[in-house]
Amino acid sequence: MSRLITNRQARRHFMALQALCEPPHRAWGSQGLARTIERLGFVQVDSINVVERAHHHILFSRNQTYRQPHLAALVERERSMFENWTHDAAIIPTAFFPYWKHRFAKQRTWLRQRWKSHFDTEGFDLELERVRERIARDGAVMAREFEGDKPNTGWWDWHPAKAALEYLWRTGELAIARRDGFQKVYDFAERVVPPEHFIRTVSRQEFVDWACRSALERLGFATRGEIAAFWALLTPAEVEEWLRENSGALETVRIETHDGSKPRQGFALPGTADAALKTPTPPARLRVLNPFDPLLRDRARAERLFGFSYRIEVFVPEAKRKYGYYVYPVMRGDTMIGRIDMKADRNADTLSVRAFWPEARARLSRIAPSGLEAELERLRRFSGVGRVKFVDGWLRDAPPA
Repeated sequence: MSRLITNRQARRHFMALQALCEPPHRAWGSQGLARTIERLGFVQVDSINVVERAHHHILFSRNQTYRQPHLAALVERERSMFENWTHDAAIIPTAFFPYWKHRFAKQRTWLRQRWKSHFDTEGFDLELERVRERIARDGAVMAREFEGDKPNTGWWDWHPAKAALEYLWRTGELAIARRDGFQKVYDFAERVVPPEHFIRTVSRQEFVDWACRSALERLGFATRGEIAAFWALLTPAEVEEWLRENSGALETVRIETHDGSKPRQGFALPGTADAALKTPTPPARLRVLNPFDPLLRDRARAERLFGFSYRIEVFVPEAKRKYGYYVYPVMRGDTMIGRIDMKADRNADTLSVRAFWPEARARLSRIAPSGLEAELERLRRFSGVGRVKFVDGWLRDAPPA
């Protein structure tokens, strides 16, 4: 018979797995940062920089001693992290590189099919070879070094060499050696990935087993679709087969939803239901999360667990936005209490707070304005601006329940 995990137990257990239950001011050090990223599985990389880029903000929201150069050191000097793709571009522990070889093989077929409308087969292969020869001759390169090439008129307006670089990176032949600003610097993967990880191979069976188990380790409990979506390495059908083969070694659990509707059935590794009973209480501090935070990345799961309906509106026309271009979720303890629209205006040296919407069920008297001010002060320092500025009318009404 399946075990019931209450909503509060489920929320806190997932938060603990996501490194959100530890003291936020205890310094990680290099090894602590690496262990945290391994616990998360990956940290999404995104170019949008409203307050700070997503990968930095995700880590800072877990530990306020984190600073941007700390991650660069792991990727560019220690090589304990590499950059590639899960569901999107991400920083991933290099120990996982052997498993990514299976993704690389699949991508070689999928990307050629996706890009065939932009490059004829013969022309694209010639471009790939030209890029390989350039890197072999001159070393690591950036796409802008090929800017004399004629841009194509299709996908992202990339010139042919940029598309070739991206193809070779996403299929594992190249790796990101470092970033210059936010520009990728590409080199042969064998020069970037430490030999013990570069040469190691795993069987297809080992790969599928690792992808499923490691997803459950980080999610705590999940449906087959959530397992497949976590790394974006497997199809739901592949996960379904793994679940059948391992049914006797897994727990079946029912997760109580935030709104009290029918509990959601899922799968878990042995001992998960007992571990959920012992999860520590998360710090009561208020914290602003990044829109790409792994706690909320699966929007449907976040709504079931936290009762928080969140959609990023970057690609929504301005007139149709409910909140704003890049609005941040706000959490206190284990509860989502609102969302905030703010921007680090580096020309004006301010963190400009344009709007805060409390959740309909959140009492303003319990939000503790001093807690919000303290978190904004932390973010101000982290983003490198001189003061926090509240725009007139920043405190908005809660949306209808």
